Amino acid sequence: MWVISNKSWAALAVGAAFAVPAAAELSAADLAKLGTTLTPMGAEKAGNAAGTIPAWDGGITRPIAGFKEGGHYPNPYASDKPLFTIDGKDYERYKDNLAPGQIAMMKTYPDYKMIVYPTRRSAAFPACHYAETKECAAKAKLAPGGNGVEGCTGGIPFPIPKDGNEAIWNTLLRYRGETFGMDWDQAAVTASGDYALVKFEYEYDFQYGNCSKPPAQREPNKVLNYLQITTAPARLAGQILLVHETVNQVKEPRSAWTYNPGQRRVRLAPNVGYDNPGTAADGLRTNDDFGMYNGATDRYNWKLVGKKEMYVPYNSYRLTDPALKYSDLLKPGHLNQDLARYELHRVWVVDATLKPGVSHIYSRRTFYIDEDSWAVLAIDKYDGRGQLWRYAEQHNENWYNVPMFFGTVEVHNDLQSRRYIAMGLRNEEKVIYQPLKRTAGDYTPANLRALGTR
Repeated sequence: MWVISNKSWAALAVGAAFAVPAAAELSAADLAKLGTTLTPMGAEKAGNAAGTIPAWDGGITRPIAGFKEGGHYPNPYASDKPLFTIDGKDYERYKDNLAPGQIAMMKTYPDYKMIVYPTRRSAAFPACHYAETKECAAKAKLAPGGNGVEGCTGGIPFPIPKDGNEAIWNTLLRYRGETFGMDWDQAAVTASGDYALVKFEYEYDFQYGNCSKPPAQREPNKVLNYLQITTAPARLAGQILLVHETVNQVKEPRSAWTYNPGQRRVRLAPNVGYDNPGTAADGLRTNDDFGMYNGATDRYNWKLVGKKEMYVPYNSYRLTDPALKYSDLLKPGHLNQDLARYELHRVWVVDATLKPGVSHIYSRRTFYIDEDSWAVLAIDKYDGRGQLWRYAEQHNENWYNVPMFFGTVEVHNDLQSRRYIAMGLRNEEKVIYQPLKRTAGDYTPANLRALGTR
């Protein structure tokens, strides 16, 4: 298996990125940049000098023709033609704009490729989120030890980040809707291409940044309430997971409960976090891999390496096309790369290294975070020897009826076992995004028991 050492990527990253200033409060001059020279999210509004990244013009802010509320999202860029393809034969030409994980995929799989399309800066969010970002940026502070945020009930807390901890908290608190349900599937794919689907119903009840609620009505110190119900296969059906995720995890850590249909009991689930195995994932992802990263930040030192231009998954509407079956997407070794779309975007590079004296199966993770949305688009994940072990990508779309930039198919590739897990599969599902009316009482352990026995 091909690997890359920490040292070799460090040299590349530092050479490609700009210097990062020391952490400090935002000045009035910096705040004035939001919505002027910078987008409301803190991204560079202008395009790049080469003209290969356009200026941000507000993204997609209304549904396109053919969209039906609650259903799949038609591709607004269906007429775009590929610019070029990167594969194992010519990746050297583009290596300055590739992650080590992408290069490793090309070296591991001779048929792996990245089809590059014109860059479309489609990310957009509600006006409320932009307003709360500017308000939050003036007063946000990291909690003691960096494991949380103080002073905000909504918005990106550090749109002009000064260190890696600020950047990762932007990711954890980015806007992902309000209260809604959806169905999606996951598949742990063997080296030969075999898989069995695990099907889920999800509810997300975001409190932080919930634009339908005044700040005083949002649950205090709460990012979201999260409900996962497994519906298939039969041996797993009926299992339920409830998570309360907090903003300041120093003040109040995450709480989680599970319902087991065989025992008909609700139990605390303290192991839902860190590197404990994810639900029905065949050991291919950790709990804190879900959504590319979630939960506490306290086991890593976070370094903001800087910003660079990279080819990343973007506007991946073809991967969720309801005309396709999962068998069209899931191939031996990796996703069907004929259906994936890559674009050149500016990303923040954040390097997380394991703190001395704590444990995690990943000794290091390098995150590539979209400047326009604060979503993690790709991650290089290293084992205890410091060698590249896994590479993850989050494909995405603008869900223009909200609007929001939302992750869809999320893939964690294991370069050693030559297996991968694909999450967020929606092609064969009907409930894509369904707004819900809920109260805090709907997300309690007592109600979890009621859900399990109904």
